[in-house]
Amino acid sequence: MNTRSLWSRSLVIVGGIAMLLGAIDPLEGCVIILAGSACVLLGTLLGQAGQPMRSYWIATFVLMAVGVAAMFALGAFGGIGGKSGHSLWWGVLILPYPIGWIMGMVSLLIRAIRSIRQRQADAA
Repeated sequence: MNTRSLWSRSLVIVGGIAMLLGAIDPLEGCVIILAGSACVLLGTLLGQAGQPMRSYWIATFVLMAVGVAAMFALGAFGGIGGKSGHSLWWGVLILPYPIGWIMGMVSLLIRAIRSIRQRQADAA
């Protein structure tokens, strides 16, 4: 295994773990989740993944970044609902964050299954 492939795999694994750990508290862990998805994106770009996988992870990262930025912006303006004076509908701006997280977890799960199957096929 060459150095680039090793870095790619390591970044994907570390990023995936960070995305899972950040999900324990998605509000406070959003920075960890975003950093983890950036690691997975970098690992995907460094690796030998095809263009569809690269585009998928770019879209996933952008979705999460937009959702986290909206969450910070809404928090800076007093939040939503209650006495803030902002309708709960402003929460729709945060939806790209969980959508991106789910997309990332599904992709990582599929990657793990493919890797396990490949190792079993190589061993046989």
